[in-house]
Amino acid sequence: MSESTQYSVSAGGSLYGELRVPGDKSISHRSVMLASLADGQSTIRGFLQGEDSLNTLRAFRDMGVEISDVENGVVRVNGVGIDGLQKPDRDLYLGNSGTSMRLMSGLLAGQVFDTTLAGDASLSSRPMARVVDPLEKMGAQIYASEGKRPPLIIRGGATLNGIDYKLPMASAQVKSCLLLAGLFAKGTTIVTEPAITRDHTERMLRGFSYPISVNDREVSLEGGHRLRATNLDVPADISSAAFFMVAASIVHGSDIMLKDVGVNPTRTGVIDILRLMGADITLHRQRESGGEMMADIQVKSAQLRGINIPESLVPLAIDEFPVLFIAAAAAEGETVLTGAEELRVKESDRIKAMAAGLKTLGVKARPLPDGIVINGGARLRGGDVDSFHDHRIAMAFAVAGLIAESSVTIERCDNVATSFPNFPGHAGKIGMSVRELSPA
Repeated sequence: MSESTQYSVSAGGSLYGELRVPGDKSISHRSVMLASLADGQSTIRGFLQGEDSLNTLRAFRDMGVEISDVENGVVRVNGVGIDGLQKPDRDLYLGNSGTSMRLMSGLLAGQVFDTTLAGDASLSSRPMARVVDPLEKMGAQIYASEGKRPPLIIRGGATLNGIDYKLPMASAQVKSCLLLAGLFAKGTTIVTEPAITRDHTERMLRGFSYPISVNDREVSLEGGHRLRATNLDVPADISSAAFFMVAASIVHGSDIMLKDVGVNPTRTGVIDILRLMGADITLHRQRESGGEMMADIQVKSAQLRGINIPESLVPLAIDEFPVLFIAAAAAEGETVLTGAEELRVKESDRIKAMAAGLKTLGVKARPLPDGIVINGGARLRGGDVDSFHDHRIAMAFAVAGLIAESSVTIERCDNVATSFPNFPGHAGKIGMSVRELSPA
C-alpha cells in the first residue's frame, strides 16, 4: 500500500485559532453546470479548486463553454444557453466524482449529441442504476457497463418526457439528476423524496431564474425555460469543516472558529448529531448569500456521549459519517447508526472501511448492513490504517490520530485533493500536525 501518499498524525496540544476551509464541493459542481447553461456571464467566487470540481469545469470546456482559469477561487463562465452545448471531441473524464457523473448524466440525456462519461477506478466501480433507470423512463438512451456501472454512453437526440418519480431512497444526486434532465423534457418532471435531502440544486435553479416548485418533499419543474446568468458566492464546505468540528470537540482545551461555513438546513445534520452527543458548538453571524445560508462556527472541546443517531438526520449528514464515527469512538458509551445503507456505495464501502480502521486502533466497532455500532471511551492506540483511496476515510483517521497513544499512519491518501486541497496545511493552522509522506 505504501506506493501512494500517506498521512502520519500524532497527538499534540489543544487546537486553537480561525480557519476557512475550501469552498463547498456540491455547490461548486452545480454552479459550473448551471452557469454553462445560462444566458450571459456568471462570476463564481469561493469555487473549490479540488480535482473533482475542476474535472467538472474541464468537462464543460470540452463542450464548448468558455470558462476562465480559477484565480483565488474566482471563475467566470460565459454561458452558452440551454441549447448551446457542443459535442466534445473526447470522453468526459470525471475522475473520482460521483456527483459529477450522476448530475451530468441527467443534463446530457437531453442533448442532441452523444457523450461518454468516464472516471477513475473508484468511480468506475460505483452503481449508476439509480440514475440510469429513471432516466430511461424519461426516454433517455444510456448504455452502462456490467452492473450498470461507468463508463456511461449517452446517445443524443432522444426525446425526454417529464415523469412523476418517487425516489426509492433519499438521494440528492438522483433528485438533481432528474431535475436537470427535466430542463430538457416535455412537460413537468416531479420528484418526491422519502426524506429531505440537500437542496442546493433547487436553490441554485431559482438563483439562475428558472421556475421551480418545492412543496415539502415534492419538487417539480417544467422543461423549456431558460436560465439567466448570475453571480454566486460559494460558502465554505460543511463536509470539510466537519473534520475540524470533531477534532476540536475531542481534543481537550480546544477552541476554534470556522469561518463562512455553509449551513444550509439540509446539510447541518453533522451539527445536530454532534450537539446530541454533547458537543459545544455555537453559530455566529448567520447570514444568506445567493440563496445559501452561512455562518461562522465556534467549537470548544466537550465530553461527548454515545447516542442512537436519529434516522431522520442520516440524509442530512451522509458525507460526514466517517468523521462522526471518530467522534463516536471518543465518546463515552455506545453509538448506534442505522438507516445509512447509502454509505456502502460511496467512494468506498464506508461502513466496512471505517469499521476495519477503528478495530486497528483498538475500538470496538460492529458493522450492520445499514450502519454500525461503536463502543467508545477507550484510549485509541496507534497503527497503520487503510483509507481505501477514500478522501473522507483518510481525513477521518487523521482526526483519530489526535487522541491516539502513538502515531497513526493512513495509507492511500491521494484522493484527499478531490475535495480538500492542502488538507495538511489547513489542519496546521489550528494546531493539528498532519505530515504528508510522499511515495518512495
